[in-house]
Amino acid sequence: MSAAAPAWRPGDARSDSHSMLRVDQAGEYGATRIYAGQLAVLGEHHPMSGEIGRMAAQEKEHLQHFDALLAERGVRPTLLQPFWAVAGHVLGATTALIGPQAAMACTAAVEDEIDAHYAEQLAALGDSDPELSARIARFQADEREHRDIALAAGAETTPAYPLIYSAIRTGCRIAIELSKRI
Repeated sequence: MSAAAPAWRPGDARSDSHSMLRVDQAGEYGATRIYAGQLAVLGEHHPMSGEIGRMAAQEKEHLQHFDALLAERGVRPTLLQPFWAVAGHVLGATTALIGPQAAMACTAAVEDEIDAHYAEQLAALGDSDPELSARIARFQADEREHRDIALAAGAETTPAYPLIYSAIRTGCRIAIELSKRI
């Protein structure tokens, strides 16, 4: 009796697609948690709260799309989701505690990394999955808009901006790699 072949292997198109969906769902979930942390500190009456709330609503919409795609395509979410729930909220709250510009520095760094990540995914997908490519392209445009809003709101005026920006982008890269696999 021979052993059954696995349903997919690393490097297979299905495996790559599942990895993309897993990490995208995790990223959108993390973004909702970051914005929740920012709003928890800044409150609903801060001048930036309306804009942060609008960005949070878009991230929630992105998350709902990826949740649906995971269910539709039989992809499990990352096992790290409970960790990302806490880490995202702490990151958002901590940067907001530093100040609204630091919260926007966080947004700029995260959205720059997600923009680059989505660009890599679109290149990898090519014409293989038009539905997923269309969603990623649409969400990438939203992420770029969030970054531009953050920059216009003074993200770069944050003390130690280059350090904060680099640290957050590095953290995002690590989160992306872990969420692809776990």
